[in-house]
Amino acid sequence: MFFGIDLESFIKTAGYLGLFFIVFAESGLFIGFFLPGDSLLFTAGFLASQGYLNIWILAPLIFIAAILGDNFGYAFGAKVGPALFTKEDSLLFHKDHLVKANNFYAKHGPKTVVMARFLPIVRTFAPILAGVGKMEYRQFFFYNILGGALWSLGLTWLGYFLGSVVPNIDKYLIPIILAIIIVSVLPTLYHVLKNREYTNKSGAIDSKDK
Repeated sequence: MFFGIDLESFIKTAGYLGLFFIVFAESGLFIGFFLPGDSLLFTAGFLASQGYLNIWILAPLIFIAAILGDNFGYAFGAKVGPALFTKEDSLLFHKDHLVKANNFYAKHGPKTVVMARFLPIVRTFAPILAGVGKMEYRQFFFYNILGGALWSLGLTWLGYFLGSVVPNIDKYLIPIILAIIIVSVLPTLYHVLKNREYTNKSGAIDSKDK
């Protein structure tokens, strides 16, 4: 059980098609932000090592779903982006947020596309914001493939490898999954805190100049 979900039974029931849709949805559909991507991939890899799934079908299928999902999210963001820039500000919408998104992806786009893969919720909205922020598509596509490979293939094969060499690893699935989530979040957390510290220092310097 992981957060109330029996992932092993869920994956066995969902099968290849279900896993494809889940990864696709979490990679670029608004409805996919709540799905357990990291834990799902690792557990699917583990089940493949136990003979419930074929790793040579599972791994490329998950990779394709991740790439297509991000591309769908980018296309959606690129399509609705121009309309949002002409939309009037409201309680829930501020045009300057889109301008900031545009500037952010111009400066940190490649790194963001790759790192977002390992962050729950963020990975769902990152490709959409890349489209809204008008990130150059060829650049997005390249780093989408890189991030998608590291995330989907990396976690799936990690589950498969550990399931093949560690006896009774199913007893340690939850600690391993939690460790994966924590490790994947740390670099981004460091980056966010570093940027915040830099912003605060810049603001203090500007105040002194005034």
